[in-house]
Amino acid sequence: MWFSRMAAVFARRYRAPGIHCTGDGRMVSMFNNVRRTGGAVGLMLLTLVLLQPTAARTVVDLESVYAPYQRLLGKYLVEKDLDGGGLVTAFRYRDAYDDPGTADLLAEQRDALRRFDVTALDEKYEAIAFWLNAYNFFMLAHILENPTDGGSEWIESVRDYGSFFRPYRVFSLDIFEIGGRKYSLDEIEKDILLGHEYRSRGWKEARVHFAVNCASVGCPPLRQVLYTGKNTDALLTENTERALKTGRHMHFDNGTLRLSQLFEWYEEDYREEAGSVRKWIKAFVDEDTRDKVREARRIRHIDYDWTLNAPENFPELR
Repeated sequence: MWFSRMAAVFARRYRAPGIHCTGDGRMVSMFNNVRRTGGAVGLMLLTLVLLQPTAARTVVDLESVYAPYQRLLGKYLVEKDLDGGGLVTAFRYRDAYDDPGTADLLAEQRDALRRFDVTALDEKYEAIAFWLNAYNFFMLAHILENPTDGGSEWIESVRDYGSFFRPYRVFSLDIFEIGGRKYSLDEIEKDILLGHEYRSRGWKEARVHFAVNCASVGCPPLRQVLYTGKNTDALLTENTERALKTGRHMHFDNGTLRLSQLFEWYEEDYREEAGSVRKWIKAFVDEDTRDKVREARRIRHIDYDWTLNAPENFPELR
């Protein structure tokens, strides 16, 4: 009995919300084998058991970690399928702000992230999914908690949080807490998801540019579903394909290939993966579009629309 209880104690190390260890059962089994041996030999074996590393892997349940955020998406995110396969999404900020329950959901989600152990992220798409959800949640939360930025009118763009000289200041604010440490949105996107460590591990994905959502009309679509270790690979491809089927991200004009400024700002990421922007795009479009991409005489970039991604700002949703 004593050995079994000790097994449970040692197997149940502290875990943050949504984190489970797959090796607990193996640890208990090992302790029970020691118990049957008994005596001094048993105590010696017990010591060896405690020193022996297990093959357990920590499993992160992102649906549990991000349950409050999922409820916000389910209630207030609007998705509309477009002719041709494109997708437009918008968030009903004012409705969410007016809902008395929103503040509780934001607080619950912030608390879950504050207690989360990021060292548990040891699988590629699980890690990417965690940080994508974090980025997109914090962007929404900042708007819902600061809708007027101290003024009397709702913000019209995330640039309203900045100044004439620093219009994109909101992305550099170190105010978003995870695991007892504060991050900025820029750090999550550029230093983690697209940073040197993920690159060295083979985890860097240019498709991430079509999943982080900066709460603007020009952004790729936010999704109603959470990113998880199981669906992220497919969703990254789907987001990219569907974004490229909307005129905001790609269209052709008299021999000119017009692309979102994402392809201008992050050109190096696409070149790193495919050799060129054109080659990268061709992996996510149909054969007819690939021919048009190849034959286009020049590339020009579409001015990014930084208007808030609320339904009233999308002609398709009016």
